[in-house]
This record gives sequence, structure tokens and C-alpha cells, in this order.
Amino acid sequence: MATQTIDVPLPDSLQKLLQTPVCVSLPKPGKVKVTLPFGGATLQAFSDVSKGIPDDCSLSFSLALQLAPLMANMKCFVEVLNCVKPLKALLDAGKTGDVLKIIPAVVDLAKAVEKVAECVAGFFIGVPLFLRDLLALLAKLLRCVSQQLRSILNVMSGLALQITSAQNEGNTDLLATLQCAQKNAETSAAYSMSAVEPLLVLLSLAEPLMGIAGVDPIKTPQIGSDSSLQALQTLVTVLEDLAKTLQTVADGLGADES
Repeated sequence: MATQTIDVPLPDSLQKLLQTPVCVSLPKPGKVKVTLPFGGATLQAFSDVSKGIPDDCSLSFSLALQLAPLMANMKCFVEVLNCVKPLKALLDAGKTGDVLKIIPAVVDLAKAVEKVAECVAGFFIGVPLFLRDLLALLAKLLRCVSQQLRSILNVMSGLALQITSAQNEGNTDLLATLQCAQKNAETSAAYSMSAVEPLLVLLSLAEPLMGIAGVDPIKTPQIGSDSSLQALQTLVTVLEDLAKTLQTVADGLGADES
């Protein structure tokens, strides 16, 4: 029995939807920026090309990450600027000698200065807490780096034994493979070691805050570029000891209530 085919006509709008597009154009990312309140400067979003073609969402998040620390540190600066207007009013009133203008200008200036004084007092109260959190953060990061280096160290130790065995057996093919793996492990170690220096820079920048918080300066170790087994073992031990020291100092500055 023959099968009969019936063609059902589709509306033009539905046929367009079913057609395979020849080319889908990617949207062009726009410029995401925020005008800053001082001097008309702007913050521009960064495009992280390593994560593909940026879009408005990724650019907006990039800009938000820049704005957060800026706005967090803007409050006291704004309070200082708020003193300028009443101070100018007081100086202008002092030139004229008009008591009716001097008195309200003094009152307004006193209110503005009171908020600045609160910022100054809050600074000395907040420094130990900030230093505590910063040292605890650096301790965590140092532990992360030391753990990664210790894993690489274990791999390199195993490879060293296998390389010695391959040399004794005269297995040149296996030896070449193991030496390549050892080279890659040394490269990984070098990358991990490169993460230590910025952390030590942060620690050195925190020294003035340590003086305010009554903490003795913490000596930062010298990090070399030697990626041999012995050098890595020494470095891991140094980083672990430094992380313990930072955590001990952080704990001495008060418990984290969060």
C-alpha cells in the first residue's frame, strides 16, 4: 500500500524560524564606565580577553570590582571636604566682623569637624582589626602556595628516584620522558614561587599599620629563584613558618566575630 505524502504549508514567520542561519553576528561590547565625583575622571571596565569575548555583563562586573574598594574608602574623604564650605563661610564672616554670620558658621564648622573626628577615631580603632584580617588573609594565601609547592616537591622527589633508576638501567627513552616531566615540574614550581613576592610586598606595606597597632615588625624572608629539591624544601618550610607567625599575630589582635 503506497504511502501518501501530504505537504502542509507553514506560515512565512514559522519558516524563517526553522531556517538555519547563515551567520550569527556576535554583539559588540559597549563601553562601560563610571564618572568619578572628583575632577571628572572616569573608571573604565577592563576586558578580560582570556575568558572569551566580553559582553556588557562581564564588563559591568569588572567595573563593580573596581568601584567597591573606591567607595569603601571615600566616606572620610567626603567628610573632610564637607568642612571646606563652613570653613570658608567662617573666614568670610570673620572678615566682615558680623557676629550674626560668625556664630552659625562656627556651629556648622563644629558639626562638620565632629564627623571628621569620628573618622580619625575610627581609624585608630579600625587599624588593628584591618591588620588582623590582612595578616590572616596573607597566612591563608601563604599556606595555599606552600601546599602547592609541597605537592610539586613530592612529584619532583618521585621523578628524581625514577630518573636515577632509568640512568642506571640505561633506558634512554624513559629517561628523556622523566627529564621532560621534571622540567615541567620545575616550571610549575617557578610559577608558584612567583606568587610569593606580591604577598611579601603587601606584608612590608603593612609595617606602618603594625606600629599603630602596637605590633612588632615581621621580618620578610628573601625568596630566591632556585627550584632545586633542597631549595624548594627550604622555601616550603619558611613559608609555613611565616604563615604560622602571621596567624599567631592576627589571633593576638582579637577574635574575628564574623
